[in-house]
Amino acid sequence: MRALIVTAVTAEADSVVRGLSGPVPHPDHAPEPRTLPGGYLIHRRGAFDVLVAGVGPAAAAAGTATALALAAAPGYGLVVSAGIGGGFAPAAPIGSLVVADAIVAADLGADTPQGFLTVTELGFGRSVHLPPAELAARAAEATGALLAPVLTVSTVTGTAARTTALAARHPLAGAEAMEGFGVAEAAAAHGLPVLEVRAVSNAVGPRDRDAWRIGEALTALADGFRALGPVLASWGGPS
Repeated sequence: MRALIVTAVTAEADSVVRGLSGPVPHPDHAPEPRTLPGGYLIHRRGAFDVLVAGVGPAAAAAGTATALALAAAPGYGLVVSAGIGGGFAPAAPIGSLVVADAIVAADLGADTPQGFLTVTELGFGRSVHLPPAELAARAAEATGALLAPVLTVSTVTGTAARTTALAARHPLAGAEAMEGFGVAEAAAAHGLPVLEVRAVSNAVGPRDRDAWRIGEALTALADGFRALGPVLASWGGPS
């Protein structure tokens, strides 16, 4: 199965590539990334292309759509959103992995006096994408990840009040990040299934940069893709 793996920033892409490749090759022998129109860097590792699309759902959607539109035949069979994110304690501690069983646009909608309404409730579109259940379960088992909804937000949570509100609306959520729903929208437009994998760098809650463990999360991301690569390569598509 040829898959497009979409990250936000170079550090995430490097971790994914390291996991898929094993030991880091000598710089003189490492394949050079290609640059797509729009300046998007894409790394090829066997059956996988690893894209750096930018931060946030809009950038993620644009970068993913560009890569999908320009893919050589026969194209991709799967799109994966991957990177680091915040974990909802205690279910997803720092350094752990979360595989999405639902990719949720958590702040796409409207505030009302009665509470938040999703874009689906407003009648303007969808707010959830569901990865293939069998693939998500296999991915979580192979990587030791929590299988739970991953929220996509345009503004990262940084207060106790927002954490409480999100947890009330999404009590089963495992993580939040900024790109998954954008990647999923682009994949859906091309008729492709989507998966999301997040390594937890911080707890969702009041912003505390001293408590972030980005290096630990990037290591977990690489380890996760070392285990995940064979699962993705052997997946035969939705049944």
